[in-house]
Amino acid sequence: MKTDNEIKNDVLDQLMYQPNIDETKIGVIVENGVVTLNGIVDSYTKKLAVEKAVKSVIGVKAIALDLEVKYGKEFIKTDAVIAKSATNTLAWNSILPEEKISIKVEDGLVYLSGEVQWFYQKDAANKAVENLLGVKGVINTIQVKQKGRPTQITQKIRKAFERSADVDDKNITLLVENDYVRLTGSVRTFLEKEAAEKIAYFTPGVTNVKNELRVEYEPIYV
Repeated sequence: MKTDNEIKNDVLDQLMYQPNIDETKIGVIVENGVVTLNGIVDSYTKKLAVEKAVKSVIGVKAIALDLEVKYGKEFIKTDAVIAKSATNTLAWNSILPEEKISIKVEDGLVYLSGEVQWFYQKDAANKAVENLLGVKGVINTIQVKQKGRPTQITQKIRKAFERSADVDDKNITLLVENDYVRLTGSVRTFLEKEAAEKIAYFTPGVTNVKNELRVEYEPIYV
C-alpha cells in the first residue's frame, strides 16, 4: 500500500512529464489516497490533461479538481461567441442530432442538455465543445434514451473488457437489470475505474451505470 507522500511524489513526477503543463503552478495535496489539485491553467484542455494524468497514478482513489482556467487576454471569448462556436461545432458533427441538444453558456461554462439515443453521442457532444477556445468547463446533462434494449448486455460488456488494454476485469462484478448496470469489485487505478464505466456506458442497450468499483493497489513482490 502506498503512503500519501509516495502518491504525491508520483503525481508530481507524472505532471512533470506532461507536455505544455507547468507543474510548478499546480499544488498537490494527498490525504488517504484522495488527491486535491489547485492552481491555474491557461486552457480547459490542459485542465483535462492534468486530471487524466493524475488518474493514471497507482494509489490515487479520488480526485478533487480545484484548478482555475484563466485564459490570456488575447484568448478571452464572450459567452455569445462561445455559444455560437459550440452550436456550429455540434451542427458539423454528423453523428449528433443537434436539434435535440440545447446549449447554454455562462461565464465560460458550457451547459449541454437534451436527449440522444446512444451514450457515444453524449460523449461526442462533450468532446466537440471542450476544445473550443474560451471554454472553462463543460456540464453535460444530456439524457440517453434508447428505443430498443438488446439482450446479453453482460456478455457484451465482458467481451469489451477482454478487448480493452485499460481494464483488468478479474475483480469486477457485473449486475445487469434491463438497461441498468452496476459495477462492483476493485481495480488498480482511478483511470481504470473510469475506463470500465465508459465501456459499460458504450454497450448498446445501457442507459445507466452505477460505478461502485474500489481503487485498491496491492504491490507485487518478486
